[in-house]
Amino acid sequence: MKNKVFLLSFLAIAFTAANCSSVQSEPVNGNKIVLSETTNTPSEVPVGLSVGKRAPELEYTSPDGKTIKLSSLKGQVVLIDFWASWCPPCRVENPNLVRTYNKFKDSEFKSGKGFTIYSVSLDQQKERWVGAIKSDNLLWPWHVSDLKGWQSVPAAMYQVRSIPSSFLIDGEGVIVATNLRGEALSLKLTELLK
Repeated sequence: MKNKVFLLSFLAIAFTAANCSSVQSEPVNGNKIVLSETTNTPSEVPVGLSVGKRAPELEYTSPDGKTIKLSSLKGQVVLIDFWASWCPPCRVENPNLVRTYNKFKDSEFKSGKGFTIYSVSLDQQKERWVGAIKSDNLLWPWHVSDLKGWQSVPAAMYQVRSIPSSFLIDGEGVIVATNLRGEALSLKLTELLK
C-alpha cells in the first residue's frame, strides 16, 4: 500500500513539473476573447486555434520597444512559442529550439521559405525576460511580451493554460501542428520541406 501511495505521489509531482501551469483558467478581468470562425472572403481560411485554421494575429512589443506583428513573418514557417524565464520546462526546451532554428532557418518548405520563432513571454519582469533570451542564446529577433504574466493577453487569446506551449504555422499563417517539443518539432519541419 505504501508503495502504491508513493508511486501515485511521485506521478503527481512529475506531471505537475512537466508543465508550468496557470492557476487561473480565465483572464483576471473575466473577459473572454472570441475568435471569428468566418472571414469576409469565402476563399480565406477561418481564424481559430486548431490545425487547419488561420492563427490569430498577434501584435506585441519587443524588449527594445518595437511592435512586432505575427503577420509580418508571412511567407515563413513560424513556431509561435509561449514561454517564460521562470519556467524550468521552457528553459530545458530552449536548447532544442536553438538547434532547430539553426537547422531549418534557411530551408525551403512546401508553404514557406525559411523557419523562425515568434517567442511570446509570460514574464512580468523585463530584466529577467531579456536575461533569459541572452542566457539561452535565443538568436531569432521575434521576442514579444506584454509583461502581464498569467494575465497575458496573447496567452489568453491562444487559450494557453500551461507553458511551454506552441503553434506551428505555415507560410500562409495556417496552423499545421501544436505543442511540438524535442525531436517532434524537427520531424514535423522535415515533413514540411519542399
